[in-house]
Amino acid sequence: MILPEYLAIGLFALTILSLMAGYPVAFTLAGSALFMGALGWMLGVFDPSLLGAIPSRIFGVAMWNETLLAVPLFIFMGIMLEKSRVAEELLNAMGRLFGSLRGGLGISVFIVGALLAASTGIVGAAVVTMGLMSLPTMLKKGYDPRLATGSICAAGTLGQIIPPSIVLIILAEQISNAYVAAQSLKGNWSPEPVSVGDLFAGALIPGLILVGLYISYQVIIAFLKPESSPAILEEDGTAADENLIPSLLRSLLPPVILIIAVLGSILLGIATPTEAASVGAIGAILLAALRIDGPATALLYVAGASIVLVLFLANITDLKGIATEGINFAAALAFLLLALAVAGLALALFRLLQDNILKEVCQSTMEMTAMVFVILIGATIFSLVFRGLGGDELVYRLLSDLPGGRFAALLVVMGIIFVLGFFLDFVEIAFVVVPVVAPVLLLMDISPIWLGIMIALNLQTSFLTPPFGFALFYLRGVAPPEVSTGVIYRGVIPFVLLQLVALSLLAAFPALATWLPYYLNGASY
Repeated sequence: MILPEYLAIGLFALTILSLMAGYPVAFTLAGSALFMGALGWMLGVFDPSLLGAIPSRIFGVAMWNETLLAVPLFIFMGIMLEKSRVAEELLNAMGRLFGSLRGGLGISVFIVGALLAASTGIVGAAVVTMGLMSLPTMLKKGYDPRLATGSICAAGTLGQIIPPSIVLIILAEQISNAYVAAQSLKGNWSPEPVSVGDLFAGALIPGLILVGLYISYQVIIAFLKPESSPAILEEDGTAADENLIPSLLRSLLPPVILIIAVLGSILLGIATPTEAASVGAIGAILLAALRIDGPATALLYVAGASIVLVLFLANITDLKGIATEGINFAAALAFLLLALAVAGLALALFRLLQDNILKEVCQSTMEMTAMVFVILIGATIFSLVFRGLGGDELVYRLLSDLPGGRFAALLVVMGIIFVLGFFLDFVEIAFVVVPVVAPVLLLMDISPIWLGIMIALNLQTSFLTPPFGFALFYLRGVAPPEVSTGVIYRGVIPFVLLQLVALSLLAAFPALATWLPYYLNGASY
């Protein structure tokens, strides 16, 4: 019948239009779905008994899902690191290190953006922090306002592609479900699901390539137009500083150690993403507490070192076998290290509570986590009704009938996601579009890891594309009055084009996304 297909198209169109009109995402997804489902029921083309599966699906997807526990933990880690002023110290140190080079401030912004992406992953925090600290300096020293604003916006969005990233966690869940569904249609009833670790590993090389493209662009512009990004000299005519190296190490080592502990444990298979996220949250608490003066500071350093040593110990010994093998030297050492970590954590929490930081961080974490999970519940209802109206079969026919096969289908999907990025943010696209198109593409023997990273890199542009790019709004809120909105919009255009170049490279060379997961985990899809 054609009528349910028209209703499926109407559901998708109604949802997109409602989102563009500014209605709340979660209630738009659920409300549009229930409205079209009721209309289909009255017309006799929708079975209302399908809605009976909503409670079990919500419980299974949103409540009984260990992987999604990493979302609030990584959000907590990012917000806590924002409060610990890691970004400020990094920007100061990197600015002094590269300031004597032409375009050096721009290079330092990209390096700090990459480090913040790998440690916090919070776009708003990165853009606002660099906008407050770097933009006035860049403008004062003679940087082109368009180059300065575009650099800060682009660097701040690296947290969406460089792991650990909330986008990658959400996409891993969506891609894994789509891959399992596609494999079951092919007769494979026990496929290996796509893990968050696979997507983290797959995103690492494309993310570094994107950073390299940004820095290369800054270097080229500095060479071709020296007046756009001059070298920065200290008052005495030199950027050298005898305290530079200690300052750089003090600001660089803590986040780098945290990055290695979190990402390394995931990529090497030492810990699951949720376990690694908990390690990251504890590390962020310790780093934030170190910025607060108080007694027994050495205990915080000891606690941080203990966590790293426990991870190392878990990699070389089987700590899980202690229960059957009895207490040995490794077990005793692990207990001692954990006791030191708990003592340091208690001290850190006490300091943060006394300084009123802990309450603020927990409240912000709760708000962001609630937003993600309420959207997830709305998307679950949307997906159920869309499939009940035959929307998945309609999408499959439309994409599979395109001339050019899977390449044309992938090109069309990437084009749709890019255009929607002008009007919707990544959460809306991930929950509305990806569950619809991903199963169809995966039926065409496309690698799920490659597809996930392609979508993630494409979604990153949604933060930069006007009129609704969130990075643009964040920077507009902290930019000086003389920097107009038009300057910010024009400044990000070259970086959007660079993202499309990176997307084209990834499309031409899928191994950029699939090689590292295969090398580390043997992932063959």
